Amino acid sequence: MTPLWSNLQSLLYLACAVTFVVGLHLMNSPRTARRGNAISATGMSAAVVIAFVAVTLDGFTLTAAPLVLVIAVAVGSAIGLIAGRRVAMTAMPQLVSSFNMVGGGAAALIGVDEALRANGTTAISVGATTGLGILIGSLTVAGSFVAAGKLQGFLSGNPVRLPGHRALELSAIGFAIVGAIWLALHTGDVIPLVIVVAASLAAGVLIVLPIGGADMPVVISLLNACTGTAVAMTGLALGNPIMIIAGALVGAAGAILSVLMGKAMNRSIIAIVVGGFGGATDQPAGKGTSSAAVRQTTADDVAIQLAYAHRVVVVPGYGLAAARAQHELADLGALLTSRGVDVSYAIHPVAGRMPGQMNVLLAEANVPYSELKDMDESNPIFAQTDVALVVGANDVTNPAARRAGNPVSGMPILDVDKATSVIVLKRSMGRGYAGIDNELYAEPRTSMLFGDAKESLQQLLSAIKVLVA
Repeated sequence: MTPLWSNLQSLLYLACAVTFVVGLHLMNSPRTARRGNAISATGMSAAVVIAFVAVTLDGFTLTAAPLVLVIAVAVGSAIGLIAGRRVAMTAMPQLVSSFNMVGGGAAALIGVDEALRANGTTAISVGATTGLGILIGSLTVAGSFVAAGKLQGFLSGNPVRLPGHRALELSAIGFAIVGAIWLALHTGDVIPLVIVVAASLAAGVLIVLPIGGADMPVVISLLNACTGTAVAMTGLALGNPIMIIAGALVGAAGAILSVLMGKAMNRSIIAIVVGGFGGATDQPAGKGTSSAAVRQTTADDVAIQLAYAHRVVVVPGYGLAAARAQHELADLGALLTSRGVDVSYAIHPVAGRMPGQMNVLLAEANVPYSELKDMDESNPIFAQTDVALVVGANDVTNPAARRAGNPVSGMPILDVDKATSVIVLKRSMGRGYAGIDNELYAEPRTSMLFGDAKESLQQLLSAIKVLVA
C-alpha cells in the first residue's frame, strides 16, 4: 500500500466516522431519526467499500477471497433488507437482539482468527484486546440468543434459575476471564482460546436466563453496548480505526441508554443483571388475575367523551403493539384533531419491550412528531386533561409506584390518574410484568373498555363518526 493511499484511507475513514457521530446525534429526536439512520448507514457502506479497496491494494490477490467477500456482503445485505421490511413491529425487539448476536459473533470470530494466526510474538496489548473481543463477543452471542428466545416465546419470559445457578454463573465468568488473560499471554495457544469461548458462551446464557421480561428493554440496550465494545476491542487488535470508532460509539450509546432505561424503571443495572423481576406479558382475554373491582364502559360512551373533549392524552403500551393497532389509533387521533381536540401521545421510556418502540410504532402510522411527548412533557398536563386514553399500557401507569413496599415502588410513571377521566383499553384484567394489580383500574375516574385494542379502536372510530355525522 502506498503512503498516498494510506493517508487517503485515513481521511476517508475520518469522514465516515463523522457520519456516525452526526447520525447518532440526529437519532435523539423521532423527527430526525430516519435521516440520522440513513446518514450513518451511508457512512458504514462507504467504510466497507474503503476497507475492501484497501485489502485489495495491499496485495490481496487470491482469486477466491475477494469473491467470497463480495458474496458475503451481498447475502448479509439481502438478509438485513428482507428482515427489516418483513418483520412486524411487535417482533422488532427480537430482531434487534438477533442483530446484537450477529454483531457480537462477528467480532468474536475475527478475534478467534487473529488468535489462531498469532505466532506467539504478538504484543501483550494486542493479545489483551483480542481476548476481550472474543470474551465480550461470545457472551453477547449467547446472551442475545436467550433474550431473543424470551421475547419470541420459545424460552420462558419468566426468570429461570438452574440448580446452583449463581455458582455456575460466577464460575463461567471466572473461567472466561482466566481464559482471556491466558490467551493474552499466549496468543496462538488453542487451549485458552477454547476456554474463553466456551466459558463466555456459558456466561451469556447464565446471565440472561434469570432476567425477567420486564427488564428486557434494558437487557437489549446492555447487549447492544456489549456488541459495540466487542467490535471496538477487535478493532484495537486489528489496528482498524473505523471499527474502533464505530464500536466505541455503539458501546457508549448502549451504556448510556441502559442507564436511562434503568432510571425509568427505578432499578440499577446491577439489580437488572442479578435478575428476577417480571415475566410474561398480560394474561390473554378471559384469564385475568386482578382482584380489583372496576367499572366497565362501552364504545358509545367513550366516543361521547372523546368527541366532546378539549384535551385528550393517549398512553400507548405493548398491548397496542401486540394488537398491531397503531394505524387505528392514528386514525382516531386524526379524527379528534379535525374536530379541534388537542391530542397528544404520552410515551413512557420503557413502554413496550424495546427502547423507542412506541415512537417508531406511531411514526410508522404517520402520527405527527409534534404530538409525541415524553414522560416529563406529558405529566404536567394530565391535570388539565379531559380524557386520558390508555391503550395496552399497564405497569407504567400504576399509582402503586408512589408507595413503598411493592415491585414498582419508586418507578417513574405517567400520571394518568390525575386526568378528569381515564379510559383503559385492555384485553383483560391480567397483570403486567410486575405481577401486581394496577390500582389505576379501581380508581373512580377510570372506566375499562375490554377487548382487542384494534377492534376497540375501530369501534370508537365508527361510534364517533356516527355521533358527529
